[in-house]
Amino acid sequence: MASSKDFLDYILEKLSPLEDITSRTMMGEYILYYKGRIFGGIYDNRLLIKPVNAAHRMMPAAKKERPYEGAAEMIMPDEIDDGEFLCRLVKAMYEELPEPKKRKPVIK
Repeated sequence: MASSKDFLDYILEKLSPLEDITSRTMMGEYILYYKGRIFGGIYDNRLLIKPVNAAHRMMPAAKKERPYEGAAEMIMPDEIDDGEFLCRLVKAMYEELPEPKKRKPVIK
């Protein structure tokens, strides 16, 4: 099942105090970026974030879910209605998120 644009808009509204939050559609789901780094995504209308240490520290009892069959587990925040918490979470995660990979030029 693909995620709805309404759910994406809801999450983006909660994260709106942060600058540099962007999203990209990928096969009916949404990848979420903070300052160019992937911090999570929306899969089947669930917000899932990367399982970095900062996320584990801030949500030690959070449920782990797979975004799709065969994928690595991610963390599903319980507090998606609390925009202040989500913003603190994403900011705390930033330093642990991998740098974007450099794309190789396409040779034509």
